[in-house]
Amino acid sequence: MPFLYIMGKHDEYTEKQLANLGARIKALRKAKGYSNYEQFAYENEINRSQYGRYENGEDLRFSSLLKVLKALDISLAEFFGEGFE
Repeated sequence: MPFLYIMGKHDEYTEKQLANLGARIKALRKAKGYSNYEQFAYENEINRSQYGRYENGEDLRFSSLLKVLKALDISLAEFFGEGFE
């Protein structure tokens, strides 16, 4: 399947994986005891509105993902070990 990116739009595969990424981040945050994403973002010095977008499956930079995973205290291998094909 060729990659398609036009003015903020991704191909179906990429959209699915971004949704998986957001769902995984959200599940891990809740497992840490944070029912509110804004509180988690605030306590971990992550921009709250941007973090909300991550959980909603919007694109993010790799460095931002690393910051979120550090706050969740999980490695890349552990993170991608579930919920991804």
